[in-house]
Amino acid sequence: MNRFDLINEIISINGFDKYLEIGVFHPSICFDKIVCDKKTGVDPGIENPDNPVDYKVTSDVFFSMLESGDTEFEKDHKWDVIFIDGLHLADQVYKDIINSINHISDKGVIVMHDCLPPNSFYAREDYAINGEFYPWNGTTWKAYYKALTELSYVDVCVYNSDWGLGLIKKCKRRRLPKKNNPFYEYNVMAMDYVNEMNVVDHNNLIKFITNG
Repeated sequence: MNRFDLINEIISINGFDKYLEIGVFHPSICFDKIVCDKKTGVDPGIENPDNPVDYKVTSDVFFSMLESGDTEFEKDHKWDVIFIDGLHLADQVYKDIINSINHISDKGVIVMHDCLPPNSFYAREDYAINGEFYPWNGTTWKAYYKALTELSYVDVCVYNSDWGLGLIKKCKRRRLPKKNNPFYEYNVMAMDYVNEMNVVDHNNLIKFITNG
């Protein structure tokens, strides 16, 4: 299952109609494949200046504009699905998570890409190496792990497909799992990633997205 298949399944099962994508890059990769009545795209257009997104700004600027009343939406507007696939660095991704939680509907689902990098090279901090660009998940997994182990007011899980599809939704306060990797070391995570990252099978994925 790839990212757009999962997002479309979430939308279809729950009858959702409002979708926000953070980090559109090229719309043909994901955004154009999403079947939803009301879609909003955000991307600064650094790597793709011709990107026809709705808001050609960083996610920080977009959420600041939203909360200042400088967009087409109400300040407290909520989306049903928010897909986070912007700058793949933990600090920025975590900001995107917090902003998304503030603007996700009560039954809505936040989806994250790049949560299970296959090796430490894919999980590096720098996208370019000596001017060359290689496959890159960045440190997104650290932001996901921080949400999993520190935010008691959301449910968090990851499905091991398409480089790790993380899911977050609002919940009543939950008991936080033990944080066995306080220094966010890739090798520590990788040794027992199924348990450490709360990887779910397909049956439990469906239960999660149907609010079961």
